[in-house]
Amino acid sequence: MKSFETFPEQDEAKRLLAAALAQPAHAYLLHGPPGVGKRRAALAFAGELLGDPDRVGRYAHPDLYVLEPLGEQIRIDPIRELRRDLHMRPFEADRRAYLILGAHLMNEDAADALLKDLEEPPPYATILLVADELGPLPETIRSRCQLVPFTRLSRSAVKSYLAARGFEGERLEIAARVAAGRLDRADRLRDEDAQARRAAVLDLARSVYADPAFEPSAGAKAVTGLAFERAGKAKAAVEKEAAEALEKVPKRELEQRARRAERGAEREEVLHALDALASWYRDLVVVGAGAEAAALNVDRLRELAEDAEPGLAERAGNAAETVRDVWRSFEFQVQTGLALEALFVRLRRDLAAPAGAA
Repeated sequence: MKSFETFPEQDEAKRLLAAALAQPAHAYLLHGPPGVGKRRAALAFAGELLGDPDRVGRYAHPDLYVLEPLGEQIRIDPIRELRRDLHMRPFEADRRAYLILGAHLMNEDAADALLKDLEEPPPYATILLVADELGPLPETIRSRCQLVPFTRLSRSAVKSYLAARGFEGERLEIAARVAAGRLDRADRLRDEDAQARRAAVLDLARSVYADPAFEPSAGAKAVTGLAFERAGKAKAAVEKEAAEALEKVPKRELEQRARRAERGAEREEVLHALDALASWYRDLVVVGAGAEAAALNVDRLRELAEDAEPGLAERAGNAAETVRDVWRSFEFQVQTGLALEALFVRLRRDLAAPAGAA
């Protein structure tokens, strides 16, 4: 299908989704790493189901229902609202399409509530769950969906994506390496503010071991500050879009949209910061082993080479795993500041030179 050409590679996912259009099942679970085209594929599939890819792509079709996480979890109330809507017949199309983005963030109550309609859905409804990982989803949810796997993109696919958006030469090569198979990272490299936030986090990653006066609480405040900055801009963008819209947006709906955008952007920025921290400590190990060609932060190779003395490179492996552990568990953390401060305490401990070291 032509709509599926809007996202690169993912041949197996495209094959499964194209075949599914002939006789749609009641539920699909698109799963794989973040930033590899799952959301775009879900929208493309919904566009084909409803016969209007353009309006679906703009979230403007009356038979499209989209549920996104509001903050760090999907709780039961939004699922209850979806279930009420699920039993309304189509307005225009022959079917209705329900997208649950960030489905891996459903808490136990939300998953239990959704399960009832996955077992006996209305015949006109197709539910599309989009998840970055399968582990948090109960087996009862997974077993009632058709699984559609997505994989990390090749560097050539990311290069093509960036080249079509004006990157060239050395800048293109560096950006494709830094993106590491993810289009969301590639998009961030096109955004000057996002580039500045990435640079600030990488500087912070260095200061954990290079600055004798480093304070874990200051590290946590630096990350939350970047997240609040991004959240504020996301909220302002929603409000500006509503002000410029031709139709009046009800105040309550506007507040919900702005809150959703604000909390989603805040959480996303914290996860991006954790990603950048882990990549820096991973690169210290890689460069310390003499494998500079495998480094992700290739634009900072000079600093990595300066820092990657044998002792630190060995300890950096523990630090990278520490950050990855926190990243994996972060969706369950409520106190962001405390979780980050605890992380920086552990990083300082992991990266500190052993007593008596030269």
